[in-house]
Amino acid sequence: MQLRTFLAKDMREALANVRSEMGDEAVIIASEKAKGGGVMVRAALDRPQSEEPSAPEPAPEVQPSEIVALMSFEDKHRADLMRRLRGEPAGATTASAPFGRAELLTILRGHRLPDALTHDFAKTAEQSGLKDMTLALACALDRRMKIAPLDISKPGAFLLLGPNGAGKTAVAAKIAAHARLKHRFVKLIATDAEGAGAVARLEAFADHLKMPLAIAENAEALAKAVGDAAKENALAVIDSAGFDPRNAKTRTAFQALAMIEGVEALGVVSACGDAEETTEIAAALSLLGAQRLIVTGVDLTRRLGALVSAAAQGLSLAHVTRSPFVAGGLETLTPLSLARALIDASRSADQGSAQ
Repeated sequence: MQLRTFLAKDMREALANVRSEMGDEAVIIASEKAKGGGVMVRAALDRPQSEEPSAPEPAPEVQPSEIVALMSFEDKHRADLMRRLRGEPAGATTASAPFGRAELLTILRGHRLPDALTHDFAKTAEQSGLKDMTLALACALDRRMKIAPLDISKPGAFLLLGPNGAGKTAVAAKIAAHARLKHRFVKLIATDAEGAGAVARLEAFADHLKMPLAIAENAEALAKAVGDAAKENALAVIDSAGFDPRNAKTRTAFQALAMIEGVEALGVVSACGDAEETTEIAAALSLLGAQRLIVTGVDLTRRLGALVSAAAQGLSLAHVTRSPFVAGGLETLTPLSLARALIDASRSADQGSAQ
């Protein structure tokens, strides 16, 4: 087994380098944003036993602060690779398929992507010149997606904004739990003092995680709580009431919270929503100053149109969640892992319909 690591300015160039130097049989096992820009792609290639395997190139050093979460979308592909390295039978995998524009359009429409986005991805994938369906789609996604995981190694304040039911409180607990694993001091702050059970639920999370909880009923109180957290070198995670960010009047009420010094607004949307609605909500959240999104509920839907639409509208994708439990954590998604998820989900649905 030959393993190689490639650095390139974008996914298209990286995939071209893999094909040029390792051939069409190479398997992409991981991809991530490289430190300082660009992408890093790791590829594997089976070699006949008669050939003398060449030593793999050393992987570029990755600092611990850059490792945010295991990409669970890649888990089964990594597991199959490890089985092959150990000489064990590989698990059931989805065979690689040649690129076909008509088939890709069918896949994307099956995920309920908006028509304009569907045709844009199909066109870009075709223009990539890549013969593999997954790699061509990954290249198209890479042109529209920006990945920016949260850096919880420094003091700061994250304000979670989004509609009712998007999962903001659970995300607040996940961020806090992940920060605790990094030995960060965390302070949870609730701003929805009147919501039914909102404070009680966050308080339960705070007790479970053994961290302080503050309640800020207005912008002035929140500014003070954020300032106190900064003095204590703590990471502040702020939960807010659910609202429709497309409503200009309602949006104005949250503007004061998002404009507090030291606060970064994070949009939270659900993967279970309609793709067009999610696109509008993401655009409205950007008007509040949000530059990154967290998409929840990926485990609850087979159609990933809302996730793709959210990731392709200009806001950076910080994380996705695939579990309602705090231990489920935050996952980092890449264009390659999203392409695999889209194609695998579509084929699984086809197999289920045939049975």
